[in-house]
Amino acid sequence: MKHTISVLLQNKPGVLSRVTGLFSGRGFNIESLSVAQTLDPEVSCLTLVTDGEDKIIEQITKQLHKLIDVIKVTDMGELDYVEREMIIIRVKAEAETRAEVLRIVDIFRGKVVDVSPKSYAVELTGTSSKLQAVIDILRPIGIQEIVRTGKIAMARAKKL
Repeated sequence: MKHTISVLLQNKPGVLSRVTGLFSGRGFNIESLSVAQTLDPEVSCLTLVTDGEDKIIEQITKQLHKLIDVIKVTDMGELDYVEREMIIIRVKAEAETRAEVLRIVDIFRGKVVDVSPKSYAVELTGTSSKLQAVIDILRPIGIQEIVRTGKIAMARAKKL
């Protein structure tokens, strides 16, 4: 089962390598990883996706807590949260397919970010399943390249 884990950590050199080293040293795979500074420039938020049973995720969480530069670890699966990924796809767009590509991009609320005589580069954000749907629809037209971010996630605000 996939788990999304959010880790607040000190924004210092070497911290990310210690976190990823914890995973590789124990034979755990990181399927997706995204990290960036928070409002506090001394703190970063790392969001990672890993696969494993609940006992394995519990072990990972405990090991993360032991790292000195880790501030907080949250298994998002225990919360109501929102998640997003971003993808840039270069798709063949010759005269006969240009209008179709633009319609598909519009349906999925994407935007064209680069144009060449024979292709479009389109940017889309959404859940993993939405992005996979776009890939599946554009594949017959001719995907030339895909670049994808890791998943980011945030707990939903508590309702009053």
